[in-house]
Amino acid sequence: MADKPRRLNLTRKYQLMTRGLDWETTYQSMDDVFPYDKYEGIKIKDWDKWQDPFRLTMDAYWKYQAEKERKLYAILDGFAQNNSQLNISDARYMNAVKIWMQGVTPLEYAAFRGFAMLGRGFRGAGARVACQFQSIDEMRHYQTQMHAFSHYNKYFNGFRQFARIRDRAWYLSIPKSYFEDAVTAGPFELITAISFSFEYVLTNLLFMPFVSGAAYNGDMATTTFGFSAQSDESRHMTLGLEVIKFMLEQDEGNLPIVQQWLDKWFWRGYRLLGLVGTMMDYMLPKKVMSWRQAWEIYWEESGMALFNDLARYGLRPPKYHEVATKEKYRITHEFWCTIYQFSHATALYTWIPTEEELDWFSAEYGELFDTVYRPRYEYWKELDDKGERFFQKRLPVVCNVCQIPIFHTMPDDPLMNCCLVSEYKGTKHQMCSQGCKDIFDREPEKYCQAYIPPQQIYQGNCGGATLEAYRKWLHIKDEETGEYYGSEDHIMWEGWKAQAGKPADVPA
Repeated sequence: MADKPRRLNLTRKYQLMTRGLDWETTYQSMDDVFPYDKYEGIKIKDWDKWQDPFRLTMDAYWKYQAEKERKLYAILDGFAQNNSQLNISDARYMNAVKIWMQGVTPLEYAAFRGFAMLGRGFRGAGARVACQFQSIDEMRHYQTQMHAFSHYNKYFNGFRQFARIRDRAWYLSIPKSYFEDAVTAGPFELITAISFSFEYVLTNLLFMPFVSGAAYNGDMATTTFGFSAQSDESRHMTLGLEVIKFMLEQDEGNLPIVQQWLDKWFWRGYRLLGLVGTMMDYMLPKKVMSWRQAWEIYWEESGMALFNDLARYGLRPPKYHEVATKEKYRITHEFWCTIYQFSHATALYTWIPTEEELDWFSAEYGELFDTVYRPRYEYWKELDDKGERFFQKRLPVVCNVCQIPIFHTMPDDPLMNCCLVSEYKGTKHQMCSQGCKDIFDREPEKYCQAYIPPQQIYQGNCGGATLEAYRKWLHIKDEETGEYYGSEDHIMWEGWKAQAGKPADVPA
């Protein structure tokens, strides 16, 4: 009897479906076909040393993802049919969803494009396949988030025209500039920026608090897509770690280049996550944890443990990580104070925290909050009670690197604004921190070209040279921005709760 062909094991099948489909070019040189994976100075001696720990092949990938899609959309459909928007904790929570949709969901699409570029840019077959899977994953995450959030667009303001807001709003240049900075770098810096610095080092600060916060506030649609994406995120994090190890094991000359990238992208990612921390502390009516707690768990414990493990490769923790740890007591309050003052030029509502929330902040952030930020909120509330709700009439100075308004304070002095200046080709450029200044000084030709929203507005390039002209250019309506209490969403929410026989949430 003829022997039956033996079934291939996972490792052998993965080899055949990656290396077995690759070839060396002959009538064109490999350097001409893959022109970008050498010019950064990274030396790769053997691309076959790249090992994907998941050994994932295309047939298995589509099977797993199709099963997840069936479960996800069944839950989303049930959520919509049961009017589950009535089960959220409070209409203020919708602002957390809005800022995620405006600021984070577009990053998923940017990552889809970025990893598609990487799949074309690397000459190693294993790396190209891994980037292909992640590119498809990122598109899936973009689509599932849009579908989960679309239900809320039927009832709440601020969800329409998110693409216009993403491209034009000043506060969304913060996340947008992060990815535009990454995709205009070389392929190895791009994959370090996204797969390691963002996905591996910082993604838990992004995904875990938001998804758990969504569940705690009754938003099961967001919670479900978060769970559906977690297995993908596990692969993405592993890819990031493997990239770093692969580069460092290939040539000792790669170490200083990689370390420089880690210093840069840790700081850029940390600055971006200030928006997420603000969402956690201020936009979740039912708090899960504070930004301070999240930073201690996911960076001071987990992040530092990771770099302790990587020390055998010669890597040290990223530069200025100790400054980020000092700022854990104030960064979200500084962000919220700024958004509150400028919320009439956003697609968001803002509000003064209630007395109960102020007490929670005091317990979480201690004396610094009580001496610096609580008096500020109490003063603004006095103005609001007199009908003089405080809005800024001027535009802020913005950092040339992270594109955040310069509201951050000195690492050792929370009462002194930090504004550092670098001069390049006769022009002065402002930065919000020493971390951002180091990045600018290392690559001034790149950052001197940054599109800074306030500068463009004052030059009349955004519909006019006034805030009112800018709001018109954004297509922002009065009913979807500014103060939450008394807004259409607040009035509608009170009506829903009155019909259900429950007391409406009102400010203390």
